[in-house]
Amino acid sequence: MSSPPVLLLCRLFPGTFTDVAHRFRLLDFYASALPIHAFLAAVAAHADPPRVVLVFGGGPIPVGAELFDAVPSLRCIITVSAGTNHIDLRECARRGVQVANAGGIYSTDVADYAVGLLLDVLRHVSAGDRFVRRGLCPEQRGGDFLPLGSKIGGRRVGIIGLGSIGSAIARRLEAFGCVVSYHNRRRREDVAYAYFPTATDLAASSDVLVVACALTAETRRIVDRGVLDALGERGVVVNVARGANVDEAELVRALAEGRVAGAGLEVFDDEPNVPPELWAMDNVVLTPHQAIFTPESMADLSRVVLANLDAFFAGEPLLTRVEASE
Repeated sequence: MSSPPVLLLCRLFPGTFTDVAHRFRLLDFYASALPIHAFLAAVAAHADPPRVVLVFGGGPIPVGAELFDAVPSLRCIITVSAGTNHIDLRECARRGVQVANAGGIYSTDVADYAVGLLLDVLRHVSAGDRFVRRGLCPEQRGGDFLPLGSKIGGRRVGIIGLGSIGSAIARRLEAFGCVVSYHNRRRREDVAYAYFPTATDLAASSDVLVVACALTAETRRIVDRGVLDALGERGVVVNVARGANVDEAELVRALAEGRVAGAGLEVFDDEPNVPPELWAMDNVVLTPHQAIFTPESMADLSRVVLANLDAFFAGEPLLTRVEASE
């Protein structure tokens, strides 16, 4: 009996899906020379077309009606991301297509990364690296001093989105002596952090604003000009969620005009494109959406994907099922 086919529309580090490939026949778009629609037509015409597809955000085709029309056999989507904003969940529900995500496997890595970004912005780590490489240290002729950095301890940190990642960030920052508060869709009764009903109220009571929420219609551009102005000229923004959670144009203007002190940005609105105005700002740290990429998280991802594939083909509930209402 041949291995079940699985459509692969995502590209990760080599070796991530080695164990999956041992158990399933991967139909990998990125290993094909065909354009996406021709590739999908060939896949759909196969005598044994795939019922499952592995996807990620920013893939070669929208994950919704267009994909389902191209490959009508699909009955399950497994995304390798925690977020599902790239998937039309209502269309999946309408067509009876199950959806699973990566669950909470990335939470610790993203939380570590968020703290690293904040430390970098406050203490000018990346700026100091560039300073040394350009030979501008005070000990060298013509050298100068970097601006004074800031302590992280005692900072008031507001977290937008106190889910798995946001909670892990909060615990880490508490250990630094930060005062944590949060904004969520609703107050959480299981935490003692101060709750603010709006992002603007949270920003007005924070020195640092960490964006860690899912991207939904309600959270798109949740950090807008009003929130940035409430944060103020000494405030710092850290975004490890999605680029569209922040009004990027307003953030660029706020940074350029000195209305916000700095930013640590792991995600952008139009990836892989980054606003060029940010390139020369030493008070901004830019990284290429890489927070989840550790050997440990990739091994966890392989296990989660395999578990979901096994569950689907056995007719059992998916391990990390996502409902359309989410």
